[in-house]
Amino acid sequence: QVQLVESGGGLVRPSGSLRLSCAASGSFFGINAMGWYRQVPGKQRELVALISSGENTNYADSVKGRFTISRDNAKKAVYLQMNSLKPEDTAVYYCNADITTWSRFQDIYWGQGTQVTVSS
Repeated sequence: QVQLVESGGGLVRPSGSLRLSCAASGSFFGINAMGWYRQVPGKQRELVALISSGENTNYADSVKGRFTISRDNAKKAVYLQMNSLKPEDTAVYYCNADITTWSRFQDIYWGQGTQVTVSS
């Protein structure tokens, strides 16, 4: 059973920083791309950042220059360093991983979400 467990959310003041972590557990062949998404009530979930197995990265325009995605393959983990946070970054953040099982099937897995609130 593959699970993604997130941590690191919370309340932070504008211009502050937070670091989100997400670790995969379970038995599988490998992890391909990993990413972070966010969602606010009444809106669709949106991509924040992606990192490939080769550590190529992509960011939403709204977070470029402020957020940094990274991964640690040995720990089966992905991280999101968020700096210069703005109130509009307030959302539930979800991690996501494209995982190849031992049967060589690929599937997308999601974490449970962690709340990030940016407010003074």
